[in-house]
Amino acid sequence: MTKNETPAVRETAILAGGCFWCLEAVFKEVDGVESVSSGYIGGRVEAPTYRQVCDGGTGHAEAVQIVFDPAVVSYRELLEIFFVIHDPTSLNRQGNDIGTQYRSAIFAVSDEQLHTALDLIEYMGEARVYPSAIVTKVERAGTFWPAEDYHRDYYANNSDQPYCQYIVAPKVAKFREKFANRRRRGG
Repeated sequence: MTKNETPAVRETAILAGGCFWCLEAVFKEVDGVESVSSGYIGGRVEAPTYRQVCDGGTGHAEAVQIVFDPAVVSYRELLEIFFVIHDPTSLNRQGNDIGTQYRSAIFAVSDEQLHTALDLIEYMGEARVYPSAIVTKVERAGTFWPAEDYHRDYYANNSDQPYCQYIVAPKVAKFREKFANRRRRGG
């Protein structure tokens, strides 16, 4: 880098919308997203395990941490994708996944993200985008705990598994259909 070049700005978004395998698979295809990590946030146990979170006693949500280039994709665009690929009107569940660990939540890492999320939810509510009220919680991000290594690229590595075929694949297809212009080239 020369002295006149400025380093590229990167931002982080943390979203929870059911099983993190679904969110990871979709956001890995978004142009401008540099990395997606599955993990846990919003609970009261240090360094929780998948089993602890699945049992529902830690208070954590399954979530993804997304590092992105805001010059390519905005935070609001990531939220728009998020609201299409999961059901933000279903309290503490996504399909057959039931419990607070599958809640719909946005964990804002800045005041700007907090306001962007609240404004978008208000807009969607006023526009009656969904037939029911949006229950997605917006809160300030706490510690994000990365999930165990075997969760990394779960869909890519297990696409023939029934859960991936029946739950993850339709969400990826929905993203590809509705956001073709946001899809990473070659993705």
